[in-house]
Amino acid sequence: FSVAHICRDVNYGWLMRNIHANGASFFFICIFLHIGRGLYYGSYMFKETWNIGVILLFLVMATAFVGYVLPWGQYSFW
Repeated sequence: FSVAHICRDVNYGWLMRNIHANGASFFFICIFLHIGRGLYYGSYMFKETWNIGVILLFLVMATAFVGYVLPWGQYSFW
């Protein structure tokens, strides 16, 4: 199945595509706001907690990258 098939032939496929894309962007906005809050309140002083958070951020970003790039071998918005 392709994205074109989902958008054309599945009921509200276009809506699923848009919600998924916007939801993923909103998820990362929330992550960056969370990091900003941590910087503002100085929670980087807790080294172990901060390092675990950085590792989780990299894992989330790597997962998003692999899910976005690998299926097509290039950058693609579906």
